[in-house]
Amino acid sequence: MTTYGTIPTSSSAGGTNFEYISRAKANLKSGFGSRRPWKEMFNFRSIGCPSGFRGTIGRIRTNLGYFRVNYAIIMLLIVFLSLLWHPISLIVFVVMMAVWLFLYFLRDEPLVIFGRRIDDRVVLIVLSVLTIVFLLLTRATSNILFSLLIGVVIVLIHAALRNTDDLCADQESTGTTMRFADVASSSS
Repeated sequence: MTTYGTIPTSSSAGGTNFEYISRAKANLKSGFGSRRPWKEMFNFRSIGCPSGFRGTIGRIRTNLGYFRVNYAIIMLLIVFLSLLWHPISLIVFVVMMAVWLFLYFLRDEPLVIFGRRIDDRVVLIVLSVLTIVFLLLTRATSNILFSLLIGVVIVLIHAALRNTDDLCADQESTGTTMRFADVASSSS
């Protein structure tokens, strides 16, 4: 009996790797799916001085929530650029990012070690501590801290100056669209 023209649906050797890569790709897309367009973030018509301290705090909270993935990318980019002059630290940083991707961000199922299920909070804490320890062991502490400080200042300046009147958030529970400025003003 011949099977010309049939397409195998999966193979025993490569099917698992391909499925893992597809799931990882889908997880990355969904994680970066909450990233806002860079044009929207750097819309120069939306830059202006806030009206007082309360207005500044409201803008910062709103923009941090709305652009959180963009701000995380900016912070990681600043740390990455600061480590270019410390190749060992850069290698450690890249390796730890890969470990974070595989053990925390791309997992669909709970982490199981020696037959015991490990909670996500434990994984988060352990990976955070290991990342900090490994980066501090590379003797680039001042470089890392300075780059984090620069990143925080840049993010806070943008978040304080970016007007929130044109930002919209979809309210999944009600199915309506509400402006962030309305949410911020009603919570004050």
